[in-house]
Amino acid sequence: MDNNNWPESGDFVVCTVKNVVDFGAYTTLEEYGGKEGFIHISEIKAGWVKYVRDYVREGQKIVCKVLDVDPNRRHIDLSLKDVNEHQKRAKIQDWKNEQKAEKWLQFVAEDTKTNPKKMEEVKSILMEEFGSCYTGFEEAAISGKEAFEGIGISKKLAAKIAEIAQENIKLPFVDIAGYVDLTSNAPDGIEVIKKALKAATKIKDDDVRINVTYTGAPRYRIKIIAPDYKTAESVLKKASDKAIDYIEKKGGKGIFHRHIETAKA
Repeated sequence: MDNNNWPESGDFVVCTVKNVVDFGAYTTLEEYGGKEGFIHISEIKAGWVKYVRDYVREGQKIVCKVLDVDPNRRHIDLSLKDVNEHQKRAKIQDWKNEQKAEKWLQFVAEDTKTNPKKMEEVKSILMEEFGSCYTGFEEAAISGKEAFEGIGISKKLAAKIAEIAQENIKLPFVDIAGYVDLTSNAPDGIEVIKKALKAATKIKDDDVRINVTYTGAPRYRIKIIAPDYKTAESVLKKASDKAIDYIEKKGGKGIFHRHIETAKA
């Protein structure tokens, strides 16, 4: 990973314990090129800690929370006690998934004879567009190569990513969509609509993904990917309500359509 890439305060990171000392433990951050972090004894566990080795040992993989980052000093302060079991399991799973995605990208490069520089560009696009490489593969497993339309990934690479994703990821998800018609006569109407659509994507649910696309003025498609139809329908309603509420508060109009009828010949 880029040597200038640093975690941010509040991030959860996967670490390998490098050296345990009386006053804490030194670690290397797996996702940040082996950058070193330090866990002070006070951040090992809530309450009094007599021996750090009672809680961590060299070579152990742990999940820590980033407390402070100082790139100039190349120093990262970490906490082990601020990570609960749910956060630990989720982070380890995310990390394992990213490792899988890295391997799949190598397969893509080999099968398409794509050079490393180009694959780094693809990786950056996946990170920027989907938040992680694995999520990009998940989208491809669900939507095929169409998941990458208009984001700068060639058709050849998109097709290969989709092929590998569909071979390796079995998602127990359902996929539904609804539509909102949003209009605004305000001078900054375009920005109002953008913010209304952004509001639609802010529904908090770790197991649900929301994607909004433009289908033709004034219509926008809200796609929901969720573990089951009940959850999907609930989130679709909440997302569309958010968009409509926002635009109506700004003096515009919004209408929701669960299905769009096509004209008969």
